[in-house]
Amino acid sequence: MQRVILASSNRGKVAEFNALLADSGFEVVAQSSLGVADAEETGLSFVENALLKARHAARAGGLPALADDSGLCVEHLHGAPGLYSARYAGGHGDSAANNVKLLRALDGVPAAQRGAFFICALVLLQDADDPAPLIAEGRWHGRVLDTPRGEQGFGYDPLFLPHGQALSAAELDPALKNRLSHRGQALAQLHARLAERHA
Repeated sequence: MQRVILASSNRGKVAEFNALLADSGFEVVAQSSLGVADAEETGLSFVENALLKARHAARAGGLPALADDSGLCVEHLHGAPGLYSARYAGGHGDSAANNVKLLRALDGVPAAQRGAFFICALVLLQDADDPAPLIAEGRWHGRVLDTPRGEQGFGYDPLFLPHGQALSAAELDPALKNRLSHRGQALAQLHARLAERHA
């Protein structure tokens, strides 16, 4: 079992990654449990931010690091909240305030114009100076609902209706959500890349 630092202090993400990586040979350790602080996210894309976070966690924690940068991009809002999804309403990780702000921004916008996608850029580094990181990306398309639905998930999940589903991301069975989601897609890609590396 290989220990890997997850470059996140988000409890929802830590739980999701542990579920998604349960059979992968990795033991995911939250960076906060090793006293590693959050990195400053100064990148201009999700991939850049994931790389910054992974290098910071690997350097500070002395272990291989896994980082993701993810967010919700709404077409009507020209990609917002995008890179600022976690702090859209100001405070970092205030999901309730973020959801209220998003609903206000889309007030009166018809369902056909509420298209959106979750994106996840995932980076795995063997060490802080790894010149060839494994990078994977997943996108989960759907639209933004008028009102929140469901108690599961986190972040914008109660407002996101995935294409082809009758339930919001916060109403889906967690195992199904993990299979369909942007993070699940990115991790499936990462598994494939790891298999190629060890083939």
